[in-house]
Amino acid sequence: MNATSPHGLNDDTLHPRTGALTDIRVVDLSRVLAGPLCGQMLADHGADVIKVEPPTGDDTRGWGPPFVREEHSAYFDGLNRNKRNISIDLRGEEGQALLGRLLEDADVVIENFKAGTLEKWGFSDAEISERFPRLVHCRITGYGVDGPLGGAPGYDAVLQGLSGLMSINGEPDGAAMRIGIPLVDIVTSLNAMNGILMALHVRATTGRGQLVDLALLDNAVSILHPHAAKWFATGEPPERTGVAHPTICPYETFTCSDGPFFIGAGNDRQFRSLATALDAHALIEDPRFLTNSSRLAHSAELRAILGGLVGGIGRDDLADRLRAVGVPSGAVNHVGEALEMPQVLHREMVVEREGYRSIGIPVKLSETPGAVRFGPRPRGADTESVLTELGMEQEQADELRRDGVLSESGTATASRGGVHN
Repeated sequence: MNATSPHGLNDDTLHPRTGALTDIRVVDLSRVLAGPLCGQMLADHGADVIKVEPPTGDDTRGWGPPFVREEHSAYFDGLNRNKRNISIDLRGEEGQALLGRLLEDADVVIENFKAGTLEKWGFSDAEISERFPRLVHCRITGYGVDGPLGGAPGYDAVLQGLSGLMSINGEPDGAAMRIGIPLVDIVTSLNAMNGILMALHVRATTGRGQLVDLALLDNAVSILHPHAAKWFATGEPPERTGVAHPTICPYETFTCSDGPFFIGAGNDRQFRSLATALDAHALIEDPRFLTNSSRLAHSAELRAILGGLVGGIGRDDLADRLRAVGVPSGAVNHVGEALEMPQVLHREMVVEREGYRSIGIPVKLSETPGAVRFGPRPRGADTESVLTELGMEQEQADELRRDGVLSESGTATASRGGVHN
């Protein structure tokens, strides 16, 4: 079979892997966000990532609209590029045996199953360590596997609430609000990648892998700065400040003649430069605004004065003035405006490959750069190539299909042995 994928790629000629991690193979058993995003980042930098989906697919395949094609929501597509794909029913002995064969050749496994699931399937922590001593096992859970909440399910928004993140987000006189991105999941994915790379670094010396244990709750609590530091110092729960900063002034949004604009004067020099750029020299000598502490004490008065000064200025004009004198600032863009910014495009933070369009790679390595090689694959699209690498005969693979252990979406799979990495 020589089928063409929905991304316009010939399935037997997937782009060769390049980057810093081309010697690493990852089995990505995870679903939804934190695990898949971690796997995608590893794949972006050259790792051979095999995404293993259940017969029903990753939950996020159905998280739409919008859908970019059958079985592909935009949500799913943002998290699963550069990965080969195989769909296995792991609930039975045959699927579990096949997983064991995958792990024999893997350097890393990423999973976010309910606590106890892998153990029930014969892959407890101890068994993984004994059977696959070089394997780095990255486990992502809501709360960990023990303790008062150990094993409980958790989604990003739930953890935003429990961790205190919601309590510090929103207007002072309004309700606590969910942060508009799945921040807890994203931070967890970043720390998961860090943990995996550290474990691989240690393995280069010891020859042994280890468990990289991440809980969404831990990661949510870890980003409470500066609010946690303030609570440790005073014992007082932080209050919501809207777009303003709790310890820096001015550091908030103002309204220009043509829309919202953010100004962040993080020190006294920047504040003096701001006043000069606005031809408001009297502010420099005003005792209410001499230091950051005094500006915080008189933040309402300063906000009113600055609001009056910038209200008649266009955003582009104000941006030019403030950047010229070194004051961090910029228009408050909507997502589309941000993704069309010349600087964003210059930094290759929007990429398109054979019809797949997405956010680019933020970590730029000078000698071993990452690459977006292809978009997310249909479920089970790379079954043949993966099984060939395991040494499985066609008859055995066909039997596993008949038994329902292996499955594919409606798209034809890659030809046996045809995927080159």
